[in-house]
Amino acid sequence: MTTKNGSTRKATIRVQRFNPDVEKKPYWAEFTLTIGPDTTILDALEALKTEQDGSITFRRSCRHAICGSCAMNVNGTNMLVCNRRVEEVLDRQGRVSIKPLSYLPVIKDLVVDRTSFWEQYLRVKPWLIPPDDVPEKEFRMSPEEVAALQNAEKCIMCGACYSACQVVAMNKKYIGPHALLKAALRVLDPRDSGTNGRLLEISGADGAFRCHTIFNCIDACPKGLDPTQAIETLRQLAQKREAFVAARRERQKTLAQPTD
Repeated sequence: MTTKNGSTRKATIRVQRFNPDVEKKPYWAEFTLTIGPDTTILDALEALKTEQDGSITFRRSCRHAICGSCAMNVNGTNMLVCNRRVEEVLDRQGRVSIKPLSYLPVIKDLVVDRTSFWEQYLRVKPWLIPPDDVPEKEFRMSPEEVAALQNAEKCIMCGACYSACQVVAMNKKYIGPHALLKAALRVLDPRDSGTNGRLLEISGADGAFRCHTIFNCIDACPKGLDPTQAIETLRQLAQKREAFVAARRERQKTLAQPTD
C-alpha cells in the first residue's frame, strides 16, 4: 500500500486488449507499473503506452472530467479514468482491471464505436428550439423553472450511463438514458418550442416507457445526475402531452416579463 509519506508502490494494471481486424476475441494483458499516491488511471495508461507498449489504444482529451472521452469500465464499474486515482481502485492483490465500455462495438482495445449512442442522442433533437416571438432583450425564467432542469446541462455525454443500461444491452433501438435526460432538459425548458415533437418521439416503443427503472444509469454517472428521474418525468408529461404543450404556449407569451 501507499505509505503515509506518499512513497511509490508497484501495481498490476490489467488491460483488456482486442483488435477485431486481426483477433477473434478479447484477452487480458498484464503490466507492472510504479505508481504514486496521485497517479490516475489515465496517467497509468499513458505511462504504459509511452514506456511499455505503444500499441495500447484508448481515448482521452481534457484530463479534467469535462470532455467525457475517457469513460471506461474499471473493475466492473463505468467511470472517467482521468480523475480517479489508481490506489482507489486496486484490489487486495494490488491489481486493477480496465475494459472498454460494454454494449458498444470495440474499435480497438479500450476504444468503442459510439455510433448508436450519438444516433439516439440526435433522435430527441437535443438543441433548443426557440419560440417564434423571441424577446428583444432576454428570456426571463423563474428560479423554480431553472431548478426543474435538475442540472441536466452538466451531462458531458461520456456514455457511462448508456453502457451501463440493461435495456441498451437488449435493444440498440432504445433511445437511452443519455438522450432521454437531454430530452427532459429541453421539454422542461419554458423557452423551448419543440415540446410536442419530443414528447411524441420519446413516447414510442423504444422511448421512456421502455426503461426498466434499474437505476444503473444513476450509479454510472460521473457527474451525479439522475437520468431515471428525468425518464419518469417524461413519462408523466407524455401522458398529458396536449395539456402540457398548451400550457407551454401560454407561458411563452410571458417569457419577456420579470418573474417574482
